[in-house]
Amino acid sequence: MAGSSVSDSGAERIGYISRVQCFSACHRLHSIHLSDEENKQVYGKCNNPNGHGHNYKGLSALPSLICYIDRLTGMVMNLTDLKRCIEDVIMTPLDHKNLDKDVPYFADVVSTTENLAVYIWDNMVKVLPPNVLYEIKIHETDKNIVIYRGE
Repeated sequence: MAGSSVSDSGAERIGYISRVQCFSACHRLHSIHLSDEENKQVYGKCNNPNGHGHNYKGLSALPSLICYIDRLTGMVMNLTDLKRCIEDVIMTPLDHKNLDKDVPYFADVVSTTENLAVYIWDNMVKVLPPNVLYEIKIHETDKNIVIYRGE
């Protein structure tokens, strides 16, 4: 039937969806495994004792999902459900927070954008259906982007 959303071919189609979400947080790049001088050499101005902030974009954490497109709903996942997951995993614990002081995970993990992506991945997989999270993409700045795919 022309215009039908259910394909007669029987082939399942794979779709990718993402939802962009922005949040703001501050942090200090500082490793407890390095001396103060080594931290200054490695992290430069980002090792400022008072920290610095970012307006993370793209979720800046941009969770992308991959899954078969449901033949009845035409969706990989309902975006309302994805929005709720993002609120619970990203916005509530991270937005307008000091990552080093307010997020227990970063008490002994350097709050780099790479580690932030790992943190988001590890928590998103807990609330999403199994095997649908494809990647976390974080735009720390317009020029600095981290992608993590759970590897």
